[in-house]
Amino acid sequence: MAMSCARTTSSCGLPLMAAALGVLLLARCTPQGDPGIGSGFGDDFERAALGDAWNNTGGPYQLVSGQLKIQGARNKPLWLRRTLPRNVAIEFDVKSDSPDGDIKVEVFGDGVSKAESLSYTATSYVVIFGGWHNSLNVLARMNEHGDDRVVGAAYKVVPGRTYHMKIERRGATIAAWVDGQPLASMTDSDPLYGSGHDHFAINDWDAALTFDNLRIKPL
Repeated sequence: MAMSCARTTSSCGLPLMAAALGVLLLARCTPQGDPGIGSGFGDDFERAALGDAWNNTGGPYQLVSGQLKIQGARNKPLWLRRTLPRNVAIEFDVKSDSPDGDIKVEVFGDGVSKAESLSYTATSYVVIFGGWHNSLNVLARMNEHGDDRVVGAAYKVVPGRTYHMKIERRGATIAAWVDGQPLASMTDSDPLYGSGHDHFAINDWDAALTFDNLRIKPL
């Protein structure tokens, strides 16, 4: 998979030279050339290893008995190496075996970002079911702690219970449901889309989570 970074230029249109070298080296690269989902993508995790379709940024993700399991990723997401269309539906089954709940996924991110310290600002919309010790359900634009996040309906994750989650983006509106019940929705005046905002990820902080039956389709 080739990688490229946007070239930085000065106000007069000439490339910045040695003085900007450090900035260029620190610039975030995003995947180029990842295939799209075509008419749809699915993963039942019925194999021994994650394989080339996934980019593990450093979390202890593993496949066990046909399911994806994770605990203690510390905001090092598992990115799908497929680009998303602007309008999309994403569905999966998930359970938490932790009383903290804390089910987390990212949608429309850059495909490579991960936490480099305790602080982590995503490149995506972040959907959290049972976050903050199972006290909040949140849909956030990049910063899950930001003032612009949407706090959804007040219900908790039951440890050991498997939920069916669905996330859709149509135009400027992104919404999430749990077992058919609205979790949270947001209409974004500047929707995240295109290079740097076109990948899906499974994420986790510390909770023991199990994912299965992932389905993604264009709308």
